[in-house]
Amino acid sequence: MAVSTLFILVPVFCAEAAVGPTAVIREASPMRMPGVPKPDKEHEGTVDCSSPCHWDGDTMYIFSSEMHPFRSSGPDLMHLNPQSERTAYDNEKDYNGGRWIEATHKADDGKLYGWYHREPGDICPGKPLTAPEIGAVVSTDNGMNWRDLGIILKAPDDSLFCDTPNKYFAGGNGDFSVIPDRQKEYVYFLISTYNKDPKEQGVSIARMRYADRDMPVGKVFKWRGGQWKEPGLGGRVTPILGPTIDWHKPRANVFWGPSVHWNTHLERYVMLLNLARDKDWTQEGVYISINRDIVNPEGWSKPEKILDASRLEASKWYPQVIGTTAANRETDKLAGRVTRLFVAGRSKWEIIFLKPGEARPAGALLNADKPVRKETTARPTAKKSTSGKSGAKKK
Repeated sequence: MAVSTLFILVPVFCAEAAVGPTAVIREASPMRMPGVPKPDKEHEGTVDCSSPCHWDGDTMYIFSSEMHPFRSSGPDLMHLNPQSERTAYDNEKDYNGGRWIEATHKADDGKLYGWYHREPGDICPGKPLTAPEIGAVVSTDNGMNWRDLGIILKAPDDSLFCDTPNKYFAGGNGDFSVIPDRQKEYVYFLISTYNKDPKEQGVSIARMRYADRDMPVGKVFKWRGGQWKEPGLGGRVTPILGPTIDWHKPRANVFWGPSVHWNTHLERYVMLLNLARDKDWTQEGVYISINRDIVNPEGWSKPEKILDASRLEASKWYPQVIGTTAANRETDKLAGRVTRLFVAGRSKWEIIFLKPGEARPAGALLNADKPVRKETTARPTAKKSTSGKSGAKKK
């Protein structure tokens, strides 16, 4: 059966030039990540956060999490094992809260480093609210077994707001992405910050020296006021993308959940974002921002919408790219001119990145805000679960 193709042209403007790089979205054949398997094995796997991936030799590994990470592998993105396997932490007994692996990095010595979003319980007595934290792990078997290195990013204790109308969080640091700089001098953390003070809400940034990755506790520093001096544990932030409306208001309007990769075609860092438009985290759309140098927190371009929420289905969070060129070992952290766009583990699109002056693909140019037809998937969609992180989270 012939597959129709449409294009959505979205300009992305950077401060460095009047007209910057362009992202073009094109429909593609539907596909899904393996996800976290359901007990009955009849429903599709769940993807409850960004799904990091890496290569070891000719094998690609990908992680999906829902309270706990699962791993799948295969010769490339299109041929992953549909049945993910449960991974293990070395400190699971009596552990307080779920842990979602949201980022990974394969080091030259063979170690795999991972970073998790943790949601501890008992944050606000009598309420289902939590306040996420970010921790680090390391593995010597490509993520089948993880050694916990400890919590490395946490909000100040006085930044929680237990009387918030927000459906899930009283505060915290979480929903993040991690990427080393090109010289492997620092590891950068693009994090979502949910502090009670709007001046510290939105997307913020922290970093640690690459050499400190085996002993990271106390080695991460947040960016605030133009300096990298605030401690990762309890330190304050200056967001690189602040809220339009306070997270702790009914009509909240805030960017969150960054997913960052180095784009080899643009030679830029590219960040995908969610935009929540109320206290229930209703998705407004998927946005993109670009930066020449991740060392410069103020270098990110104004976010531009590339996909409206009306084009999405089921869970509408967690946009990320995954490069499809196996020969270049592309992943969620490294991609080129053409990549797959995933949202909550589902992909029906490619993103084509264009430099200024490059020819755009032929096809209809459509407004990103308006769907043109009802979307379909490759197979029936399972009923959306109402459960979430720690029994409370939005996912």
